[in-house]
Amino acid sequence: MANLCPPLSAGEDTFELHSLQLELEAVEKQIQELLVRQTELRERRAALESSRVSIQRDTNTLTTSTPCASLHRSRAPWTRSSQMSFTPAPGHHGPWVQQQRKTRARPRPRTSPPPPPPVFEISTRNRFAPLRETERDAVIVGDSIVRYVRATLAKGKVHTHCFPGARVLDVSAQIPAILKDGESVGAIVLHAGVNDTKLRQTEVLKRDFSSLIETVRSTSPATRIIVSGPLPTYRRGHERLFRADGLHPSRVGAELLSDNISRTLRSI
Repeated sequence: MANLCPPLSAGEDTFELHSLQLELEAVEKQIQELLVRQTELRERRAALESSRVSIQRDTNTLTTSTPCASLHRSRAPWTRSSQMSFTPAPGHHGPWVQQQRKTRARPRPRTSPPPPPPVFEISTRNRFAPLRETERDAVIVGDSIVRYVRATLAKGKVHTHCFPGARVLDVSAQIPAILKDGESVGAIVLHAGVNDTKLRQTEVLKRDFSSLIETVRSTSPATRIIVSGPLPTYRRGHERLFRADGLHPSRVGAELLSDNISRTLRSI
């Protein structure tokens, strides 16, 4: 492709050369100023370093050569001389010699600080457990039916104690150990009897349940008692609520039993 830019004339060359010359002189002037500034800065740095070394040398000299004067005073101040006495000079009979004794000031007796005032502890514990307003935990005690029961409270925890194969009197024997701290248990859910119904002794089962309830009352009088179960036997149409043995609740049945117990605990 041909060059379309026309050649510069002689006047234009002279103008451009003059502009370049002026720009070059300005650049050289800036370089000279920077060199002068560099020289000044180097001299200033050398002076500061020399001054710092001199100050450190003087400081070290003062530290090693200046002795430390003791400013401690004698602990026992001297007082005015005591009463003058006249005794004869030892070894010969001569004129009386005046002797002057110096005595130390008696230290002031130290007084111990007064004993602190007696502290009286006032017990704020409420002996009447039913009047407590704080939420307390609950427990579920039973046989293998409650193995997977997980009830909940609005405030507090629910602890499940499962004893597989236990009858009503077996559960009653575990109550003192479970309710050893009766003040922390607000309610107890008793779910037992499924292993007693096999014996078909109704009157014996009633007597055993009465004994279980009396054991709970005597161990923790403030604990509320809730009797749950035994569950009904297997029926057609409710297969999903029981396991294959037709006795123990399935996962769905355990969740349903847990919901029923939770609603009961929250309503009391």
